[in-house]
Amino acid sequence: MPASPELMTLTALAQALSRSADLAESLDSALGTVADLLGLETGWVWLLDGETEEPRLAAARSLPPVLRDHPEAMHGDCYCLSTFRAGDLRGAANVNVVWCSRLEKVVGAVAGEGPAATSLRCHASVPLAVGERRLGMLNVASSDWRVLSDDELSLLTTAGALVSLAVERSRLEAAGARAVAAEERNRLAREIHDTLAQGLAGIVAQLQAARTASATGRERHLDTAAELARSTLVEARRSVQALRPEPLEGARLPDALADVAARWAEVSGVPAAVTTTGTPRQLHPEVEIALLRTGQEALANVGKHASASRVGVTLSYMEDVVTLDVRDDGIGFDLAGLPEAVADGSGFGLTGMRQRVGRVAGRLEIESAPGEGTAVCATVPAIPA
Repeated sequence: MPASPELMTLTALAQALSRSADLAESLDSALGTVADLLGLETGWVWLLDGETEEPRLAAARSLPPVLRDHPEAMHGDCYCLSTFRAGDLRGAANVNVVWCSRLEKVVGAVAGEGPAATSLRCHASVPLAVGERRLGMLNVASSDWRVLSDDELSLLTTAGALVSLAVERSRLEAAGARAVAAEERNRLAREIHDTLAQGLAGIVAQLQAARTASATGRERHLDTAAELARSTLVEARRSVQALRPEPLEGARLPDALADVAARWAEVSGVPAAVTTTGTPRQLHPEVEIALLRTGQEALANVGKHASASRVGVTLSYMEDVVTLDVRDDGIGFDLAGLPEAVADGSGFGLTGMRQRVGRVAGRLEIESAPGEGTAVCATVPAIPA
């Protein structure tokens, strides 16, 4: 049995809405399809701001000169939108042009001309909504004297539902793009902290030590500062390109951690012992990066705050999880008095560690007390590569 003209038109509408990723183009195509479906030459779409619900004209088709030449008439609220917001418009409905406050505004703006100046005699509105969330309104109009039948209004309501889905899809895509951008900003912030900030702090420490060192010691500190500058530059470039950290490039996680700890011990002068338990296996890159960066940050915190004489790093491979423990014998601190964020930004390390571990569905635990050292433990799922 051949498809009905109405079904074919709705199919064409769905195709028009999915053809373009640009919402304005989709709405313009939708207006054309709906107008052809109902034999109405004019249409426009209002979309409501997600926070203020202020309307904006998102698309328009074949507006008569009296509307096109008076753009102020296409701004602000109107009878149709007010009815929609009040919850009194659930589906497509005929709207008398005499009741339409927007058309009244146009009539009033054109001195000496009556209602016929609008050139619109048939006017219908259909709400755009997803569930209880109001998105906007689609309007169709014609210069012919006619009232849409119940069947036509039902068809217009269905068309409005399709347009609503397209609007919601566009909004979700935009929200997704904003989320991706925010995540990329957070990633770069973490990488800057883990590479540039730590590297520069180490360089400054070496240069300060060189000022008071003997001639031999001065050369050693300057050489270390130069090596830190080179490695920091390499890591910064890799971070911008979203590459794996240099220690993990071509190396297993236990070896990369051992290399990081050895470099840190050479710079800080604090012995760092690295132990691996269980059977090492390759994990998902994001999991390995999270553990490596957490180890780097924990060691950096020891160097900056702990006044420790030794550090132990333990990487434990278990059946379902992998844990990383970094323990020092330093001065410790009172966990209850630890602020969520430090005003000068130095608290980003703990925040960054929690974010990194949380991104791979792990958890971070910190144990410390004044005079009893500090332990940082990251537990992550053993997701295979």
